[in-house]
Amino acid sequence: MLKGIIGKKLGMTQIFHDDGSVVPVTVVQAGPCTVVQVKMPAKENYAALQLGFEERDKKRMNKPLQGHFQKAQVSAFRYLKEFRVPDVNPFKVGQVITVEEFKVGDLVDVTGFSKGKGFMGVVKRWGFRGGRATHGSMFHRAPGSIGASSFPSRVWPGQKMGGHTGNQRTTLQDLEVVDVRPKQNLLLIKGAVPGGRRGLLLIREAKKKRSKAAS
Repeated sequence: MLKGIIGKKLGMTQIFHDDGSVVPVTVVQAGPCTVVQVKMPAKENYAALQLGFEERDKKRMNKPLQGHFQKAQVSAFRYLKEFRVPDVNPFKVGQVITVEEFKVGDLVDVTGFSKGKGFMGVVKRWGFRGGRATHGSMFHRAPGSIGASSFPSRVWPGQKMGGHTGNQRTTLQDLEVVDVRPKQNLLLIKGAVPGGRRGLLLIREAKKKRSKAAS
C-alpha cells in the first residue's frame, strides 16, 4: 500500500473532542491522484510511482508532456510528483490513489514551500541582538563583524547574514491525521503545515514515527 498523496492546503480550522478539548487542524484537499508512470528498478534503477494531480487541458501543455500522458493513456495533469515505494508490483498505470490510503491516527510527513517573507535583516531573520538603541549609536540592527583581516581573510561559508527569507522547500514530520473524509477528498492534519492557501503539498507516511507520548 502506498501511503503517499498530493494535495492542496485549503486553510486551518479547529475541531472539538468529546471531552471538550480543542484541536487546531489544517484542511488539505488530498487527491484523487492517478498513477501516470511506474518506475522499475530494472530500468530506472529505483522503484517509484509518478502521480498526477489536478486534471487540465492537454492543449495547454507542451508536446513532450502531451506524449507522456498519451503513452500512459491517462488524462493530462497539472502536477506530477514521484513517491518512492519498496515494491511497485501491486501498482499499475491508471490506478487511482485516494485519501482512503490513510486512517485516523496515522503519522505523516508534509512537504511544501514555506511562505515567502522577502528580504530581512539579521535581527528579524536570525534573531540577532543588534546594537544599542541609544542616541548616537550607529549599530542598531547591524550584524557586526562577518570575518577577520589576517586569518582567514574571508567570510566563512554559512555565515548568517540578511537576505531573502522563506519560499523554501520545507518538511514537517510526524503530524497526526485527525480525520479522513473520502467523499470530500479531505485530510484533517493536526497543527500547521508549510505554505499558504492553495499551496501544493506532498503527504507521505512518516519516516521516523516518533511515539505520540514523546511528541
